[in-house]
Amino acid sequence: MTELYDKYARAAERMLHFVETKTTDMASGTMRVPVADYLSEERFEAEIARIFKRLPLMLALTIELPQVNDYKAMEVMGLPVLITRGKDGKARAFLNVCKHRAMHLAREGKGNCKAFACQYHGWTYSNEGKLIGIAEASTFGEVDRSTLNMTELPCDEAAGLIFVILTPDLPINAIEWMGGMYEDFAALKLESWYFHKARTMKGANWKVAYDGYLEGYHFQAAHTNTVATRSPSNRAHYEGFGPHIRLGFPQNSITRLAELPREEWGRQENHGYDFIRMLFPNMSFFLAPEMGQLAQLFPGPKANQNTTVMNYIFPVKPETEEGLAALDQMCDFFFDVVEEEDYFLGLKVQNGLESGAMTHQTFGRNEPGNQFLHKWIAYYLDESGSTPMPVMKA
Repeated sequence: MTELYDKYARAAERMLHFVETKTTDMASGTMRVPVADYLSEERFEAEIARIFKRLPLMLALTIELPQVNDYKAMEVMGLPVLITRGKDGKARAFLNVCKHRAMHLAREGKGNCKAFACQYHGWTYSNEGKLIGIAEASTFGEVDRSTLNMTELPCDEAAGLIFVILTPDLPINAIEWMGGMYEDFAALKLESWYFHKARTMKGANWKVAYDGYLEGYHFQAAHTNTVATRSPSNRAHYEGFGPHIRLGFPQNSITRLAELPREEWGRQENHGYDFIRMLFPNMSFFLAPEMGQLAQLFPGPKANQNTTVMNYIFPVKPETEEGLAALDQMCDFFFDVVEEEDYFLGLKVQNGLESGAMTHQTFGRNEPGNQFLHKWIAYYLDESGSTPMPVMKA
């Protein structure tokens, strides 16, 4: 932990410098990105096939499935996915499909059961994916049951997060995938938090939404009475870990660090600066003083659309109804800021991109996170392997 806090302290020192000198982390130059990258259905399908169906996606928190036999059934970009926790405590993921006539097994949502009975013909599967019962098997005929188990998806769990790859048989290692961000999440101990609720919002192309998470250049204009009262515009620190990013946003109060010993600076998250932790390609986590807001970003169903699930978690569950109601109000405030300010503007951006007014967007030197994102997308889309792996140094 000491080493991690040392890293945070160096980031805090940079952020304080940015506020004092009215500057920010910067890329070596500007970058143009074709508007077609946000509009092309062909490009969109390639992103789904080569990024969202081949890389680990954060689909659930450990605290959503805390007990043996817990499950979470969800639709992920048109695919029915079922995540379960078996009697061995292991999280597993499957396509939520009966191998008889392709009916969904578990209804969307969460619950606790050790077996799933198909609603269509009553075939039964264990929560570890094995076919354990065929209704009136004596009349059905001979079949090799071992070929009729549920289709398992690669799944791994680490630091309170459950990752799934939507293509069977690909290797997965959550800790390796998180890379340098693993230490951040492990330190948060999210597996011991309380999951309060999730809400869903609709937005523009997934990259329009992701672009908005990656810079604070818009704070003053877009969040005049909300975020900008806490954090100054156009002051941000970036650190890349593979395709993932930790963003640091100084608060207006960051000058208070000068009153503290240098060794305490790394322990002042939310008390002078904030971090946004981004796990490519679909997760953003904001840690507030009282709570965490975890966004899961899912493209589609069309190129100009995305669905974002906002998950709200808290260190401790309140013991009273009044306490739970207070959490609802807090969650709704954060949700409304994102939906009514960020995602509302994102839909306007999408309309502007579709207007034909421009052929390219330009990301400034002061938007290195956005440049980093688009370089990584290009890297994963390049089947020739000629695109170099992007690197961002602190």
